[in-house]
Amino acid sequence: MASNSKNTLAIRVNCDAPIEKVWAKIADWSSQGEWMVATRVWVTSEISEGVGTSIAAFTGPAHRIYPKFSFLGLLDTMTVTAWEPPTRCDVIHTGKMLRGTGTFQLESTGSHSSTFYWSETIDIHRALFLLGAPFMWLGVRISLARFARQFKNL
Repeated sequence: MASNSKNTLAIRVNCDAPIEKVWAKIADWSSQGEWMVATRVWVTSEISEGVGTSIAAFTGPAHRIYPKFSFLGLLDTMTVTAWEPPTRCDVIHTGKMLRGTGTFQLESTGSHSSTFYWSETIDIHRALFLLGAPFMWLGVRISLARFARQFKNL
């Protein structure tokens, strides 16, 4: 299998809001479905923030009525492994199909602006990664643009 460092996607988006407001939106797991394309997100642990929090995200055309038609999408389960508000959250993907790590990192770029860095390293054969990466990149790029639009005209 190819090295994991080659199976990484990284995207960033600028947000017109202070880092604390951007962090609050990112850390509100259940609202992520409002900006993530065709995705429903929910907390599966008793805790909803910090290391050990477990989250599930289902992405697919029937995401609103999951688990019906679950065969039409991907269930991504993950656990928070690092929690450093308001700058960083790391997760490990623990699902049957999707394994690897993910990072949300924020950088303050002014009193009313921040940059959101998103990255995923997927544990999968290199050829499969190369087939899926353009679609994953596009979905995340659209999602992050939707995320950043939440802060316009606040």
